[in-house]
Amino acid sequence: MRILHICPTARLDAPLAPESLQYLGHRIDRCGTEDLPDRKADAAAVDVVIADACLDLSLAPRIAELLAEARISAPVIVVLGEGGLATASAKWQVADLILTTAGPAEVEARLRVARDRHTASSAAHASGFPGGTAGSGRPGAKGGAVGWGPVRTGRGPVGTTRQSGLGLSGRLGEAGEELLNADGEPMVVVTGDLRIDETAFTAELGGRSLDLTYREFALLKFFAMHPERVFTRDDILLTVWGDDYFGGTRTVDVHVRRLRAKLGKDLENAIHTVRNVGYRFSADSVTDTDSEDVTA
Repeated sequence: MRILHICPTARLDAPLAPESLQYLGHRIDRCGTEDLPDRKADAAAVDVVIADACLDLSLAPRIAELLAEARISAPVIVVLGEGGLATASAKWQVADLILTTAGPAEVEARLRVARDRHTASSAAHASGFPGGTAGSGRPGAKGGAVGWGPVRTGRGPVGTTRQSGLGLSGRLGEAGEELLNADGEPMVVVTGDLRIDETAFTAELGGRSLDLTYREFALLKFFAMHPERVFTRDDILLTVWGDDYFGGTRTVDVHVRRLRAKLGKDLENAIHTVRNVGYRFSADSVTDTDSEDVTA
């Protein structure tokens, strides 16, 4: 496998990151960001790009644009330190993230999966599927996504489709493409009887319109997009409120309590408190929220 390893110029003589990469036997070419334009001639030969953002996190959000200018279309894996994970974002448009401490087996697996996914996506695009693997519904190289009908999770009427772990349903555009917002998220999310439509800023539960504030709407959509996953209060605060919010995590508890009240008896128990951790959303389960601990 041919790997293009990109790092700040000042680190070109430093050890590879992740360090275990040197034990895998792949061909590795190293270059700084300002040298990328000189790599256009070799662009087609690159299987995977590894961007070392351990000491310079600004590389991560810029790498997709830099590679596009150099006409390098290979999948990108960003290397981060433990602290850098808090800044990770879908806006980076990268294939994967990996810690600098990852072992050889993990690095090899991530390289192989990134390469194979990119190859499959490129082949599907060449076969006439715009932007992604046929039936995958995931964003392709151009940021589009193939929509193959609504995807539903959680409780729903008999005959609906259920796919565990994918709480999103796209509204299809004229070419059958799923509508995505600026963050690459679906504009329409469906879980059970709950339907959230960002295009109209509306949320409905069994046909009943929910009167939500902007933050409650964003919080509900976040939960619905990630059913059965446990998130800490810090995770929720960073994703829903953003990294420029300086308040405490107690605001998450307050908004969850308000959201439960507005969901009513039909779905208020779907937002579970995981004691001493955070929250989990499940439209399938019903628990006694009176016994839950919502203290930080």
